[in-house]
Amino acid sequence: MSKVLVLSDSHGLTSELLHIKEKHKDDVNLFLHCGDSELPANDPALEGFSVVRGNCDYDEEFPEDSIQVVKDKKIMITHGHLYHVKSSLTRLSYRAQELEAKIVCFGHSHILGAEMVNGILFLNPGSIRLPRQRKEKTYCILEVIDDKIILNVYDINLGQITELSHEFIVSS
Repeated sequence: MSKVLVLSDSHGLTSELLHIKEKHKDDVNLFLHCGDSELPANDPALEGFSVVRGNCDYDEEFPEDSIQVVKDKKIMITHGHLYHVKSSLTRLSYRAQELEAKIVCFGHSHILGAEMVNGILFLNPGSIRLPRQRKEKTYCILEVIDDKIILNVYDINLGQITELSHEFIVSS
């Protein structure tokens, strides 16, 4: 089993990023930031995160997209603004299919959500600073167990929100 922590849209927060890393350092294998950190790439708060560039990030060291592999599953990480995710997942879905990604993590809308589209799990962890459509300041942890993905949602202040946990099946 591997655990992947996914967050996005922290918009300048540093102590919160450090807190999340410290809280989960012993049980998470991979830390992903889906952009709009508004921090320089060398900021200590981002150390240990695989980070992509959002529309509010100006450090060109961040890639627009990134691929990570966990348990033979390709994970595409992007912010989402270049794929117009606020209106549709279509462009992002096409790109994920081209890359043969099984999981896509993105942000930009600040809206927590997860759904399966054509056998691919699309995950937006919401925002730990400025959430939209709900009050919780969320991030997620994915447990990858063979073809099963268990999604656990956390509020930065309240901890795990168990009623939002969900299980997905993603084939290799």
